[in-house]
Order: sequence, then structure tokens, then C-alpha cells
Amino acid sequence: MAKKTLDDLTDLRGKRVLVRVDFNVPLDASGNITNDRRIRAALPTLRKILDAGASVVVMSHLGRPKGDPKKDAPFRMDRAAARLGELLGKPVRKVDEVVGASVTSAAQSLKPGEVLVLENLRFHPGEQAGDAAFAAELAKLGDVYVNDAFGTCHRKDASMVAVPAAMKGKPRVVGMLVAKELDILDRLLSNPPRPFVGILGGGKVSDKIGFIKALLARVDRVLIGGAMTYTFMKALGHNVGDSRLEADKLDLARELLQLGKSKIELPVDHLVVDKIDAPQTARVVEGDIPAGAIGVDIGPKSIAKYSEAVKQAAIVVWNGPLGKFEDEPYSKGTKEIARVLSESKGITIVGGGETAEAVEEFGLADKMTHVSTGGGAFLEYVEGTPFAALAEIDEK
Repeated sequence: MAKKTLDDLTDLRGKRVLVRVDFNVPLDASGNITNDRRIRAALPTLRKILDAGASVVVMSHLGRPKGDPKKDAPFRMDRAAARLGELLGKPVRKVDEVVGASVTSAAQSLKPGEVLVLENLRFHPGEQAGDAAFAAELAKLGDVYVNDAFGTCHRKDASMVAVPAAMKGKPRVVGMLVAKELDILDRLLSNPPRPFVGILGGGKVSDKIGFIKALLARVDRVLIGGAMTYTFMKALGHNVGDSRLEADKLDLARELLQLGKSKIELPVDHLVVDKIDAPQTARVVEGDIPAGAIGVDIGPKSIAKYSEAVKQAAIVVWNGPLGKFEDEPYSKGTKEIARVLSESKGITIVGGGETAEAVEEFGLADKMTHVSTGGGAFLEYVEGTPFAALAEIDEK
């Protein structure tokens, strides 16, 4: 069943809209925002609500606070609220609590067009506990509930599940970001155009078992890169030198190779080094990786082969970098495939997390059909995991 979206709400004038966003942005050691992509992703929804004559109460979590006020200081929402104000071009008020009398008062005093940001939801133990009493307090802050936090849709936190449950009878919809994510994913899963190519990278096969199985049932080819390459190679009896691998997951890798048969394609050559911090030792090897060498990226022949597959594809879904892309000398595979994807005439979907960070870093995010804002949520949705958070949203 399709979920109601912001477009289904006809009159928001004078309403107070409680919006769950995903402002879980990367921070440096001092707590400065290093990438505001997730804040920018929420702007269309927030602007639409404000333009309709409503006020907005924004709530999000940030990082993993542990309950020590001094250590948790970088996780306060002040900088995210300030950045939101800059992007919206209007003042944004921020309160220092999540719930309580001062929060209720601040929310009730909002005028149409005004924005209030709550303190980090995870500063309150009720958020991750899914506490109903805490959720009821939050629920009182809004006349309408909007879920625009795709990156958190697979979680059962109070703000995602118990708050909309407590607001039954009031409108509960998904925002523009979540609506777009669901539309793209449903197209991917229902009747994708052919050829359909999956690109899988990253460190661990074990993190993506369900995702790989779901992809294998739908795609024509799966191109493998990243450190998971070496687990698959080892499972096939190849030498991988000192490359990173999951030695206890070789049976799992064999099972996936058996399941995928000719669909799974491994790199034909590799960029290797003697030590990770010695890029001057980098060289290309074909086939097995010699003893003592460490695989850090796919090689030029693999880049050419994968590029050709991408150019021929009607749709490509990519999750996981193809090498140690955060180190510039080892970023060529990820960068080249991102470039080819950005020039593709087909549908190009980048599945959140590190892959999204990579295409953003390369300045290519805007040239993709869709860059997901949720790594884990993207994987779980493709796997077919039902989301409790979406079950609480009104049906059309």
C-alpha cells in the first residue's frame, strides 16, 4: 500500500508540524559539520511546510552520545540548527532540551513560518528505548507528523515509531525525501529495466548477505570490488597475500558464489602495496595476489571492464567503495566508476553510506539519478525488511 506524503495534505495553514529529519551529519573532533548533505536533503520538505503557512518543530539524533555532558558536547544540535538557518535564510530557534515545559512553551509560541529545533533526541534515554511516555510528550508538540528521515527508517527509536503511534488520528505522512527514496527503491525492486547491473564494494561480505541475495535474484551482473573481493577470491582457492578478508566467512562466500553462478564478477587485476602507508610500493598484479602484498583497489583492466558494463546498463545500483578510496593513491577505481556512472544515460542509484560520501567528495552526486541518504536503511529495504516506522504512516 502506498503511504501518504506531504502532497496529500491540503491545508497546513496555522498548523504546527513535527518533522523527524536525519541530521546525523559527520563531525570533526571539535564538533564542526564536515558535510551538510543530510541537512540540505531535508530543505525541500521544510520549505514546502513553511511556504504552506505552517510552523515546524524539527527533531533528529546526532552521533552516539554516551551520557557524559562534557564528552557529548559536540553532539548538541546547535551547529546543525545554525546551518539549517543559513540554508533556509531565516532565523531558527533551538532549545536545549528534548521534552519538558520549556520545550512545550517554545513550540506553542511558534508563529506560521517559524522553525524550532529540539536538542539531540539521543540525549534522552526514552528515544532509543522506544519509551511510550517520552513519545507522548513529543507527540503533543505537533498537529501533523512528518517522517523525512530515511536514514533512520529501519530503526525502532521512539521518534520513528512510538511518536507517530501516539499521534494516531492526526495526519502522519512521509516527507519529500522519504517519498523519493521509496519511489526509487520500489522501481528498483518491482520491474527494473534491463540490463540491470549491481556494483558491490566495501569491507565485509557478512554485512550485506541479505542485500547480495536480493540483488542476485534481480540483476543481470554483480561487479565486486573493495575488501570483500579478497574473501570471495580466497573462497575460490586463490592467494590474496596479506589483503584484508573475513577468514571465517569463506563458506558463506562460496554459498553466494554458487547462488550467483555466472552473475558474480570479480576483479581481473588489483592494485597492491607492501604496506598501506607506503603508496610508493603500489603496483598492479593480475590473478592471485603474491605473499606479503595487500590489495587496496581494483586494477586498470578491471576498471575498463566494469566501466563497459556500466555504459551498457539500463540501471545500475552501487553500494560500497571499490578500494581504499579515502586514501587518494588508492581511490582511482572508485573515482573512475563514479565518473562513468555520472555520464551514464541509464538510471544510476548510489546506496548511501560511504558510497554516497565518495560521490559527494568527487563532486559527482548531482549527476546521479539518486543518491540515498540511508546506508543501512537502503540495504534493509532492498532485502525486504519491513520498517515499523513506515507501518505507522497513514495509507493513501
